[in-house]
Amino acid sequence: MPADWRMAMAQLRPALGDVEQNVAKHLEYIEQARALGAQLVVFPELGLTGYQVQDLVLEVARSLDAPEIRRITEASRDIDVLFSFVEESPDHRFYITAVYAHGGFVVHRHRKVYLPTYGMFDEARDFAAGRSFRAFDAGHGSVGMMICEDAWHVSSAYLLALGGARVIFVPAASPARSVTDQNQFGSQTFWRQLLHVYARLFGCYMVFVNRTGFEDGISFFGGSCIASPDGHWVSEAPVLEEALVTADLDLGAVRRARFTTPILRDERTDVVLQELTRIVQMEADRGHAPVRGLEER
Repeated sequence: MPADWRMAMAQLRPALGDVEQNVAKHLEYIEQARALGAQLVVFPELGLTGYQVQDLVLEVARSLDAPEIRRITEASRDIDVLFSFVEESPDHRFYITAVYAHGGFVVHRHRKVYLPTYGMFDEARDFAAGRSFRAFDAGHGSVGMMICEDAWHVSSAYLLALGGARVIFVPAASPARSVTDQNQFGSQTFWRQLLHVYARLFGCYMVFVNRTGFEDGISFFGGSCIASPDGHWVSEAPVLEEALVTADLDLGAVRRARFTTPILRDERTDVVLQELTRIVQMEADRGHAPVRGLEER
């Protein structure tokens, strides 16, 4: 496995509903990243469509073999590309999807599992939910993908790390909400804390690539960043503006972190499976079996 992996975070502002324009922008960023010597360029969640697609879903959805998707995939012949779009399955389900392209082919697809339906979010109205978190070989060791809200569920990163991921990518479309005393948005502060904990806890790199710009009055803060297994910030993009930021990952840091703090080594997956099985059964039985002590009141 190579000692270093140069990657570029493409923090862009997509044009809502304009797939062709966004494809062209992706190809421009890919060319710029290639010129900077990057081996991988990572784009935000729904970079090909914009986030607030809503009634535009039928217009912007593409299958994996659609011409626009093939154009970006073919651009990965000499630089890997991680990008996101609205995917339409053969049975006409619609997913928020991220794909990893290498050598001109899609080598992995992740469909967003957790669709937020609270506050300003209503993703489950238009999209189907994915059903898996799988690590995969990206040529620089095993990696994994989560899409935005996926990362707010600790089991997502846990499963990817246990599955062997040394780098976890998080393409996102996270809005700017509230300003903190550190002159950061509250949502940005939360993301940084979460990524830092995951990186240290699971001994892996966390690569967060967020979009920027405005849609329907909503601002997206950008602030893409990479947290290392030893708790350092490898690279950080600016807030509220487009940027292409490169970083070099020392994959040996994963090895050192997992030796020094062998949390994954000591995980009791048998206990986790046992207790999850019990909880699932308990939830299945709830409402059918009496609650102990209730009859005595």
